[in-house]
Amino acid sequence: MDDTTTRGAASAGQRPDTAASMARLLDIMARLRDPKTGCPWDREQSFATIAPYTIEEAYEVADAIGSGDRGGLLEELGDLLFQVVFYAQMASERGWFNFADIATGISDKMVRRHPHVFADASIATSAAQVEAWEVTKKRERAEKAAAQGQRPSALDGVPKPLPALVRAEKLQKRAARVGFDWPAADQILDKLQEEFDELRIELAQGDKARITDELGDVLFSWVNLARVHHVDPEESLRSTNAKFDRRFRRIEAFLAERGKAPQDSTLAEMEELWQRAKAEERAAPANPMTSPR
Repeated sequence: MDDTTTRGAASAGQRPDTAASMARLLDIMARLRDPKTGCPWDREQSFATIAPYTIEEAYEVADAIGSGDRGGLLEELGDLLFQVVFYAQMASERGWFNFADIATGISDKMVRRHPHVFADASIATSAAQVEAWEVTKKRERAEKAAAQGQRPSALDGVPKPLPALVRAEKLQKRAARVGFDWPAADQILDKLQEEFDELRIELAQGDKARITDELGDVLFSWVNLARVHHVDPEESLRSTNAKFDRRFRRIEAFLAERGKAPQDSTLAEMEELWQRAKAEERAAPANPMTSPR
């Protein structure tokens, strides 16, 4: 394929042809992995070595969305797509499957899980769709477990490598669907206080293993509290991380205007500047990428 095809269309202000662009990307990946003329680094990679990059690219997509950077989002989505193409190429080299198999598989799954769109089922609301989706997924997990000779579990399919807060929430949601949940949301606050009390005891004892265990219980209870109040715990903490990062950098900027650095300042001075940074944010415009349409 002529590599100038899609570049020329883009430079002329036209949308590139999807099939041509995808074919070009697959060809680039094949050439990078060519045993004789490819890139040494790309040829050395495996599924295991590429996996961390995939996770990193997914987070960079989320970062671009959070920052409202449309150009950055376009670039990061391309990087994420390239990860899929990389896996497809390595699998194809082993005779396992190729990119077309991946695309076909996800297409079949989406059609199967949306019978109200692609068949004659009737689902009127988003909530009803979520319920139907979970029923389908439960059936698929049971079929997969049976094929592997395993006993199916409500917790099947929750990946262990997920970020801990995300996995905690997913485990709790799965357990809640089969009735293992708090009868009242306020009881979680009591449980959280109980876990704090136990943590206080272990902190006094100084046993690191026990402290680690109790801290985990506190975090798990906190995730439970977020879940029952329909708050994404990962997004909640991510938002606070961003807020702290933003405001602390403002403190540094304010201090720099005074010819100072944080280590040259008092806690009281930095707290005053922290409050000043908070006041600046009150009239900040909303991010169009994170606001509902």
